This record gives sequence, structure tokens and C-alpha cells, in this order.
Amino acid sequence: MSKTVTVIDTFGFFFRSFYALPQHLRTKDGFPTGLLTGFTNFIATLQKEHDSDYIIFAIDSKGETFRNEIDVNYKANRSAPPPELTQQLPVAIEWINKMGYKTLGKSGFEADDIIATVVRCVKEKGYKIRVVSHDKDLYQLIDDDKVVIVDAIKKKYVNEKACYDKYGVTPKQFIDYQSILGDSADNVPGVKGIGKVGAEKLLKEYGTLDNIYAHIDEIKGATQKKLIESREQAYMSKELVTLHPNVFECKEFDFEEYKMDVENPFLNIYDELVKYEQNAILRTLHAKNMVTPEQKENAQKLQESCTDKSAKLEFKATLLSDEKELNSVLNKLNKETIVAFDTETTGLDYINNKLVGFSFSFNDEEAYYVPFGHFYLGVADQVSKDVAKQAMRRIFNSKVVGHNIKFDLHFVTRFLEEKDLPVYCDSMILAWLINPESALSLDKLSDKLLGHEMVHFKDTVKKGENFSTVELDDACVYAAEDAFITRKLYKLFLKKLELQDATHLIEEAKTVEIPFMHTLLKMEEEGIEVDTGFLEKFLVEVKETLEYLTKSIYELAGSEFNINSTQQLGNILFEKLGLPVGKKTKTGYSTNEKVLSSLKDKHPIIPKLLEYREVHKLYSTYIDPLLKLANEDEQHRIHTSFVQTGTATGRLSSKNPNLQNIPTRTPLGAKIRRGFVAGEGKKFIGIDYSQMELRLLAHFSQDPVLVNAFMHDKDIHLQTAIVLFGEEEAAHKRNIAKTVNFGLLYGMGPKKLSDTLGITTKEAKEIIEKYFESFHTVKAYFRSIVESSKEKGYVETLLGRRRYFDYENATPMYRAAYERESVNSVFQGSVSDVIKLSMNKIHTIINEEKLQAKMLLQIHDELIFEVDEKVADELGNRFRDIMDHIVELNIPLKASLNIGDNWGELK
Repeated sequence: MSKTVTVIDTFGFFFRSFYALPQHLRTKDGFPTGLLTGFTNFIATLQKEHDSDYIIFAIDSKGETFRNEIDVNYKANRSAPPPELTQQLPVAIEWINKMGYKTLGKSGFEADDIIATVVRCVKEKGYKIRVVSHDKDLYQLIDDDKVVIVDAIKKKYVNEKACYDKYGVTPKQFIDYQSILGDSADNVPGVKGIGKVGAEKLLKEYGTLDNIYAHIDEIKGATQKKLIESREQAYMSKELVTLHPNVFECKEFDFEEYKMDVENPFLNIYDELVKYEQNAILRTLHAKNMVTPEQKENAQKLQESCTDKSAKLEFKATLLSDEKELNSVLNKLNKETIVAFDTETTGLDYINNKLVGFSFSFNDEEAYYVPFGHFYLGVADQVSKDVAKQAMRRIFNSKVVGHNIKFDLHFVTRFLEEKDLPVYCDSMILAWLINPESALSLDKLSDKLLGHEMVHFKDTVKKGENFSTVELDDACVYAAEDAFITRKLYKLFLKKLELQDATHLIEEAKTVEIPFMHTLLKMEEEGIEVDTGFLEKFLVEVKETLEYLTKSIYELAGSEFNINSTQQLGNILFEKLGLPVGKKTKTGYSTNEKVLSSLKDKHPIIPKLLEYREVHKLYSTYIDPLLKLANEDEQHRIHTSFVQTGTATGRLSSKNPNLQNIPTRTPLGAKIRRGFVAGEGKKFIGIDYSQMELRLLAHFSQDPVLVNAFMHDKDIHLQTAIVLFGEEEAAHKRNIAKTVNFGLLYGMGPKKLSDTLGITTKEAKEIIEKYFESFHTVKAYFRSIVESSKEKGYVETLLGRRRYFDYENATPMYRAAYERESVNSVFQGSVSDVIKLSMNKIHTIINEEKLQAKMLLQIHDELIFEVDEKVADELGNRFRDIMDHIVELNIPLKASLNIGDNWGELK
């Protein structure tokens, strides 16, 4: 049986692993661990999935190689690696040796040359070889019978076919392909002016670089000229990209030195896995009972020496099922005590599900669980509901902290029949303010930031049951941990914000985000009424339309098929009807909206299909689900859930159901909104901010043209059209100007603008250039945002919320995206700030003055209220005035007011 050798492009893998994993991975004392985490994951995969007789870690030599003698500029453009990477490299190399593996390198040669030599020796032995690398320079080594490349990050094998599919050339042609194309990353010149398509075409016709130049007279035009002018560079490039397969003699190479005999190499570096907090691997080792008592003891000592004592997660979970014991603990609380609080329920639906118990923690040693709603055969004593209510009221007299506490408040306020319970802070909101793009669940934050894996819900609650059936002791461990971890995270986040010089965000959490959470809580409780009769009639109409469209499509297709099956539809369109084939996916022909729209003039079936899809989506995504939800509620009100921390910019979203995405651009879509109605004797008020992003742009940039337009209440889009297209064309090109105004604000480039407007890229580029020539201060302001984001690593909104950008470790593609997103974040985030302030103030006024008004929805820049019809005009004007003056800017904000009987009448 043939043996297998695995050779790893060591530094190539390290670099790729470093950039593939989140850069915030660090130990508790701040040492970066992204590369180390990727490496341990790889070794685990190597042991599990790649059965190898010999494992070789190929490494680059320090200093220059023979290629620098060929061209002194070789790799001269490469910048120094980030310090977070260089800090981890020595540790990773040391781990290779300690685990029992061996490295292989030689002075003056790169790892690729070492790999090429190993490949030659492997072939001489008749073995097979896997090369673990993402470097395309190694594609020249691929040989399906013997050599394949393995991408360890994407977990893909690259063989001859994959090489040809990606580059249009075979592995044997790859050296010549690179000689023509060059490589800017390594400063390999290639043939100037000939790109991938040209190189592929030349090699398909002539086979090799030598043959191309042998037939240079047959090649015409600019291509011939480029080849002649760059002949010297092409052959120098060939020398640079050709791997050296003779670094050492094969007869001198002993594969047996690279035989891996250690069953589990991680045990050799156990203490260091503990030191660098490689928790996933450690859990695996412990689960398999592979660690000796001595190692465990040493690990504990090591953890104690390198970990802040306050971060230790040992705590006592105490069950308080006796009224006297409960009150004894509660007597320790006062109004200044920080108390982490969490609830356990029978489900996630606060309208139909019930509270089972609650947990709380107010010190570093202990957390408590109070059960009162568990129900199973033989359940032990619990406190009564009245005692539980009294205890909750006492807890809420202290400074209560929760994690996603809006969920808990829904249940508690109903249970206590009290509203507006005070909340001091929310650790999930703090986590979002610190890093708005991180995972925010309690268990993930605990694992990532505290190195503590929490008890899983699925391991506590049996399938098909709920928390009320969990035995009290098990329930106590699970619930108390939630409160304890919430308190630990809250304290940790306060320290993090201090370290980041962002303590103003603590104040923002308390004065803006926590009040906003209460505002959303009230809106969710209120819900919005649905006219079920209207929707039922609409549902019948839509079903009839779908039946008609289905029949028409079958007739045009000449047979019946599943219209919702993209595979069957693709076969009908492109095989049976012979329509031009567009994009093809792994599963068949692409039939997405873009593809169908491009074919709508090719066959009468296409418009029918597009209409069918629109109608079917309205039916399946909106009308039918909305009707079911409305019929489940006695008052036919739908209660959406607003997600406060769901976007990096701070823009609010909603779910279950999503009421922010109900379509409005088509008559059928707009008709759905008519099904949302004001109650009897009520009216809907819709107040919509006008062009807030552009007003903020004028405020921040102080561009004289924008400022003048807004100060004199001019039509900003018409003014832009005049600037771009002149007085005569401005009126009918206002919509183009509108697209430009908002598009550039959100980083739209020439390609995107050309696609949106249906013009050429050249025309789009000219429009953008003219825009920035006219609004020159805007361009300078955009540039200042980008430069500031690079210097500080973040941008700030109007209220100082931050979004972070890691330019230093980003690829060029991500750097370009960060530049766009940095500008976008300032404006979308600031719009979000302004709307939150407006909602909070109006919510406070409604409560304090007991107004006959309910805030129901926020749809991006619009707020929707349900008010008594007698005071609709009065409250509408009052609320609009609040929104117009909620913040003091250099430019006036402006909101428009609409009043109607249903949502559809508000626009």
C-alpha cells in the first residue's frame, strides 16, 4: 500500500489562519491568539481527517533567497506583518517541535522550494503527497496521480481540474501562465498589459511561453507589441516563479525522521494550551479523559498565575425555595446594590407563556434561583407566586442589570401587573456598544471573554418539554449561572470601556439605550391591529391570481411543472424553450430575478413568471402569515419584536414578523399596508423625517451649496440636478440626482451607479466627478472620515457610538469596504441616534401626560402612532415639532405629517 506524505506551507498557513480568524481573539491578559487558535484547529483536523505516514512543516529561510540575485526587487513591496502576528509566530513554531513534528528549511530558499524538492523525492519513492497551502505558486506541482493541494481553511482539494476551471490552464502550463501574468504581491513583472484573459488565450493557442515567442509573427496588434517589449521581463519572471526542486538530494533525505508516532500531540503542549487559553481543544482533551491529574494541577496553578483573580468563575448556585431564606438574602440588598437578574419561562412568547422562576446575583461568590412555577410529579417545595412577586419588587428597588432584559421585562411586568420597572443597565447593550458586530448571546460572550462554557439549554430541558419540568436542582445550576455571568460581563464591560477611553458610552447606555429599550417594550406590548376581513378577501384575490398565473405559465411552457423549483424551471426555460442560458450554479441553471429580467423580452412566459414570483412572495411571506398571527390574538393585534442591537449602525430591525420589509413599490405590496388599521375612534399618525441623511451631511460638512439649499428650504434633489445637468434638464433628471445624493452618501461607486441608473460606467464616473467638483466640501469631509477611521480605528456617530475598523490587518478588498462603511456608519448611525432621541422623548410625554396615543412602529425614518381621532391633528403637530427640534444642528430637521385610517393612507 502506497504511503502518504503531508507537507505544510508553514508560514503561508500561519498568515492565512491569522487573517481568517477574528482579530479580537486574545487571552485575558491581552496576548493575541487568533493564529494559535487557527493552528490548533488545523492540527486537530490533521489528526482526524488526513491520515498521513509522514508530516513535514516546510519553512522559509530568514533573509534573502537566490531569487533576490535574479531580481533585487523581488518581494520588495511587501510590508511588515502586523505585530499581533509576529508575537504569535515564535510560539507556534515552538509548538510544532514540542508536539513531536519537525520543520524543514534551508538557507537561501523559500518554503515553496522545500516543498517542490519534497514532491520530487516523494515521486521517486512512489508515495502520494498532500501539499497544505493556499499559494497558487504551488499549482505547478499538481499531479492528479501523486500530488494535490489542500486548502486547510476552506477545506478544499485542488487537483488538475480545479486548477483548469479556475485559471483556464493546466498545472504544467502554470509557470508560463505566471510568467506572462506576473505577480504584484511578489514584484514579479510579467508581460505588462496582458492580464488573465490574455494569458489564458495565448497558452490555449500556443501551449508554452517558448512557443508563443516562436510564433510571435503570427500574433497581431497590441498583444504582439506587449510581448516583444516585455520579452526579457517574461523570462526573468519565469525564473522567479519556477520552484527549485533540488534543494537537497533525495538519497540524503530520510522520511522516517518525519514519521509521527505521538497519538495526541496536544498533550505535549498541554500547559501552554492552558496558558494561551485554547479552550476548545482543552475541552476535547478533558472530555476524552486524556489529561493526567498532575497536568490538571499544573494547569490550575498556571491559570491562577496568569489570570486576574477577579475573573475566576467559581461560584455557588443556591436554591431559594423557602420564604424565610429568600427574605434573609434579600435583606442584604439596598438601593445602590448592583443586582444581575434573569428569568426562566415556559417559552419565548410573553403573551401565551408563563414565568417559572427567576435568578439573581449581587456578589462575586454566589447566585440564587427562586422557583415558583415548576410542575412535575414529585416536585419539591417552591415559594408561592405572591412571595415571588414581593421578592421581585424588592430586587427592582436595587440597580438591576440584565442581559437582553427586555425579554425578561415582558414576563415580569405582566406577572406583577406593573409597568415601567426601572432597569439600571443591560450587559448585551454594553457588549453591542463596545463591538456592534460581535455575537451578543450570553453563552458566546461568556466563552469568548471569560473562557467559561455555560450549561446548555438543550442539556437541561428535555426535548418536547419546557423549563417547568426541569428538576429544581438542575434548574438552579442553569438559572443561577445566567445571573452570575451577566454580572461578571457587566463588570468586565465597564473596565473595557474605561480602557478604550469610551466611558461616555456607559452614560449613553443609561440615558439613551436603556430608555429606548423601555420605549420598544411598550411598542411591542401595544401591537398593531389588523383588519382580518380585509386580509381574508385579499388572500382570496391573491390565490385566484396565482391560479390564473399558474395556468398561463403551464400553457406557455407546454407542460405542468413545479414553478417554485428552480431546477425544473431552469430545464423548462433553457432546455425545452431554448432561451439563452445565463448563469449556471452547482445545482443547475440560475433563474433568479436578474436572470429572468434579462429575458423578459425573449418569451411571453418570463413576465408571467416574474409576476407569479411577486404575488407568491406576498402570499407566502406576508398575507398568509400575518393573517394567522392576527387570528391568534383576541384583539387581532400583531406584536412584532424590535431588535435594538441587531445592526452595526444602530438601525432598528424587527422580527416575528418583520414589519419593516413589507413592500410598497408595487400596487399589491402597498395594498398589504391597508390591512393594518387604527381602532374604532382612532387615527393613524405617520411622521417621516425628510432627507435626514443629507441634512446631517450638510451639518457635518458645512458644504455651502447644501447648507444654502436646506436653510432656504429648497428641493435638494432638484438643486443637485441643476448642478449636474443644468437648468433645462434638471426637472426630468431629478430622480437621477436623488440616486446620486443618497448613493454617494453610502459609498456607491461608478459601477454600482451605472447599474442602478442604466448608464455606462464612464457616464457614471463623469457624474460622480462633477458632483464632487460642485460639492467640494463634501468630498473633503468624506476623505476626513476615512482618514480619521484609519488613524483611530473607528468612527463615531452624532452621539458618540463607535464602529471599529481593523485596517491594519485587512486585505485590500476589506480596506476598500471599510472606507465605504466608515462613511456610511457615520450617517446611518447618526440617523439612528436622532430617531431614538425622538422616540424616547415622545414615549416619556405620552406616559407622563397619559395622552390618548400609542407609538406603534418605527419604519426606518418614519414613526407611526395610533391616537384618538379627536386629537389627531393636535398630537400630530406636537409630535412633529418634537422631532423637528430633538437635536440642535446647524441645519434644520424637517418631518412631514400624514393622518389616515390605515397604514396605506399615510403616504
